[in-house]
Amino acid sequence: MKTENILIGQIPAVVYGNPSENVWLFVHGQGGCKEEASVFAEIAVPAGYQILGIDLPEHGARKEDAGRFNPWSVVPELQAVAEHMISRWKRISVRANSIGSYFSMLALEHEPIEKALFVSPVVDMERLIVDMIGWAGVNEELLHAKGEIPTNFGQTLSWQYLCWVREHPLSGWSTPTAILYAGQDNLTSRQTIAGFAQTHHASLEVYEPGEHWFHTPEQLKVLRDWEIRNM
Repeated sequence: MKTENILIGQIPAVVYGNPSENVWLFVHGQGGCKEEASVFAEIAVPAGYQILGIDLPEHGARKEDAGRFNPWSVVPELQAVAEHMISRWKRISVRANSIGSYFSMLALEHEPIEKALFVSPVVDMERLIVDMIGWAGVNEELLHAKGEIPTNFGQTLSWQYLCWVREHPLSGWSTPTAILYAGQDNLTSRQTIAGFAQTHHASLEVYEPGEHWFHTPEQLKVLRDWEIRNM
């Protein structure tokens, strides 16, 4: 498969596929990288698309970036990526995972995106943070006082992050969207995802045995089949 490594400003990126007017932006989740886009490219490139994968801060080739995997840093970067894509391709779609879906909706709600495919998307970040505060056995007053609180489940709670999320609610996303949700998702409740899908007129498919991270052979087959049907 033809592969082109590029920089969009200071953002490392990779383009898969032969020249085309059609492109999918692949936005990874926490712990991901731009090369994850290669798996989606295996089905999208033969269908006539190119795929653009990018490294978000603190990920992939940018692991040395410190403390920037947050919406106020990522959103401007995604908007810069969108500006580059509009100058190069005629038709743009988005394929995103988990928090990458949340970042994409914040950044691209006013961009000419034709369609979106979201896998295990975070659609209510405020609810997730409040839940994590409960899981950590603390409260908002303590978080406000301390600013940040590390947890035993790998996340650092941040008062600044919670305030930013509350000041920037997801409200304007209107791109035609398909969602693949795992019945065993431990980050987003079924009620939350169903409410989002209804409000935003998104199609919702639930894979009951699935987990937030689709990674087993069976889960990956379900994911691939879903991508083919909805691409």
